[in-house]
Amino acid sequence: MALEDDIAFFEQVPTFAVLGKQALRILAIGAETRTLQNGAVLFYAGELAEGGYVVQEGSLVLEPNSPLEGKKVIAGPGTLIGELAMLTDTVSGATAIAKGPTVVIRISRSLFRKMLEGYPAAAQKMRDMVAERVDGYARELDGVKGAMEKRE
Repeated sequence: MALEDDIAFFEQVPTFAVLGKQALRILAIGAETRTLQNGAVLFYAGELAEGGYVVQEGSLVLEPNSPLEGKKVIAGPGTLIGELAMLTDTVSGATAIAKGPTVVIRISRSLFRKMLEGYPAAAQKMRDMVAERVDGYARELDGVKGAMEKRE
C-alpha cells in the first residue's frame, strides 16, 4: 500500500482516528507489515507484548489462555489488537492465530510513544479518549456493585 493509503486505513481505526493525519503519517512510515499464512501464530497468550497490531486483511482468532478467561474472538480488518501494549508493559491475554491468509500492521511501543511525544495534541486526544473509557468502566463497575449489594 502507498503511504497515503496506509494513513487513510489508520483513520478508519477508532483509536487512531482521533490522532490526526500528521501523527498517523509517522505511524504509517514506521509501522511494519507482516503477512501470515493460515494457522500461523502471531503471538501467544502470556508473552510480553511490545506493541499493537492492526488487522489489514484477513482475520485472527484470539484464543484465551484458558476456558475460564472467555470465548474465542475473531478480529477482522480494522481491528486494533494490543492497544494497551503501545503505551505500557503488558502481556498478551490471548493467542492470535491467522484464520486464512492475513496481513497485520505492527506498531511498536517505541514508535507510538515517539509519535505522541512529537505531536502533543495527539497525545492529549489519546489521553482524553483513555480517560473517557476508564470513566465508563468505573460507571459499569458501580452498576455491578450496586446490583450485587441489592442481592445480599
